[in-house]
Amino acid sequence: MKRIFDIISSGLALLVFFPFGLIIAIILRFSGEGEIFYRQKRVGKGGRDFGLMKYATMLKDSPNLGTGNITTQNDPRVLPIGRFLRKSKLNEVPQLWNILVGDMSVVGPRPLTRDNWEYIPENIRSKTMHLTPGLTGVGSIIFRDEETLIARSGEDYHTYYKREIAPFKGALEVWYAENQSFILDLKIVFLTAWVVLFSESHLPKKWLLGLPKHPTFNP
Repeated sequence: MKRIFDIISSGLALLVFFPFGLIIAIILRFSGEGEIFYRQKRVGKGGRDFGLMKYATMLKDSPNLGTGNITTQNDPRVLPIGRFLRKSKLNEVPQLWNILVGDMSVVGPRPLTRDNWEYIPENIRSKTMHLTPGLTGVGSIIFRDEETLIARSGEDYHTYYKREIAPFKGALEVWYAENQSFILDLKIVFLTAWVVLFSESHLPKKWLLGLPKHPTFNP
């Protein structure tokens, strides 16, 4: 049922979004560095790499600049149109193609770069490696303002991410693996749209009962 839902929903969404996607593609082509799509190597099901598709929202060489694979609040590497695409989550829409071909699912753990994936403790990774990565997931909802959290810490971005965020994100995805159901997936899809519109809402914590809590902060 999950795979059927992925194919039908991603296929229909691609058709509906096509006119808007064409407009975005034209804007990106004639702004910034002229790139439309960006394919980045991410860790998928079973620990295998795949090419994740996004609209190009940052400078071409951004992985080799600044904080590397971690994007920070007001990151200077983000292009002007890229800020809007990232804020609205429209930069993630090309991943519908990844879903259609089976690299991803609508709901699952967000696929990470190899470096960030290895920040998650191995005992946690082993419990979620069987899951297909998703366009959205529990970690995406709870850490919807991750860039602000890292900025407020005042610490080195990689150090803070590795110590505070990566293990907790992993624990959230273990919770998802243990509670996975089609109804839960539908809840997560709805909540993803909800927090884009109402970023301060506490509805996710009311609907997703039993989520693990971080010992020092509760995003």
